[in-house]
Amino acid sequence: MNAGKNTPLAINEVATRDGFQMERHFIESEAKIALIDELSQLGYAKIEVTSFTSAQAIPALRDAELVMQRIRREPNVVYTALVPNVRGGERALECRTDEFNLVMSASETHNLVNLRMTREQSFRQLDDVAALANSARVPVNVSLSCVFGCPMEGEVPVDSVLKWVDRFAALGVQGVTLCDTTGMAYPTQVQEVCERVLGRHPDLAVTAHFHNTRAMGLVNTIAAVEAGIRQFDMSLGGIGGCPYAPGASGNVATEDVVHMLECMGYDTGMRLDGLIGAAGHLQTLVGHELASQVSRAGHRLIRHAPPPEFESLRERALAREAARQAGGRMDGAAP
Repeated sequence: MNAGKNTPLAINEVATRDGFQMERHFIESEAKIALIDELSQLGYAKIEVTSFTSAQAIPALRDAELVMQRIRREPNVVYTALVPNVRGGERALECRTDEFNLVMSASETHNLVNLRMTREQSFRQLDDVAALANSARVPVNVSLSCVFGCPMEGEVPVDSVLKWVDRFAALGVQGVTLCDTTGMAYPTQVQEVCERVLGRHPDLAVTAHFHNTRAMGLVNTIAAVEAGIRQFDMSLGGIGGCPYAPGASGNVATEDVVHMLECMGYDTGMRLDGLIGAAGHLQTLVGHELASQVSRAGHRLIRHAPPPEFESLRERALAREAARQAGGRMDGAAP
């Protein structure tokens, strides 16, 4: 395991889309806008604001236009959104979305269950969306789900993943995200897949996206870093999940991963204290405890006051030591 040596890493926030769409109650638009404005000050490279899907499909994000139009944009932050089809792309363009994030699964079964289409049907639809984005000079990223395994099919062959990356790269997309959608990835697999994708497409912006379902999200992040990945999706508080994988948890918590990477010497450009504060605000919004650890425990070097009886404990310990030393001098005295 290597030290970071100030290697810069870019952090993308997905809680406001990937996370909010899984919450049981609707987060009010003003609260979403306020949280995104708060996150915009913390050093993110990218924030996934919302999804331009139909309100019927994802009612939790039925306010996509309102939120995207009213957030306060920072010049160094890319405000991206999930765009499922051409109509969604047209809505996204009207709201000045900085980037289209297109989604398809590397697993045929998961794609049918999640998107109601075969992978070939999805690809044709996304080809049209990418053409729309290209005509408007809007960058395109493709998030490829179930890269590291499918809860219904099991292993997803690496060669199949590479084939889909090849095809999207041929469309001229700017980036591809390798998604561990249901938390099935493990470190040696992550390293192999990431190295092969990077070696095959050195000019493609490759992002890693890990869920923490089996408590391997942090170590998978390290495996991806050591394979050469320099951009990561994360979710504040660890919120999110997958409806088609029982027990699947959210993405790795932003504050947990940033804390780890900063301790190791990587430069994430993030304000950890601000993330912890934002996680507290998020917990109030969602109304349940968050999965993250650092938002509860704080930075590893946070200092806590000793207990009130500390001084009396110290005085008694010093008194015992003084008595011991005095006894030793008496035992060594001449007769």
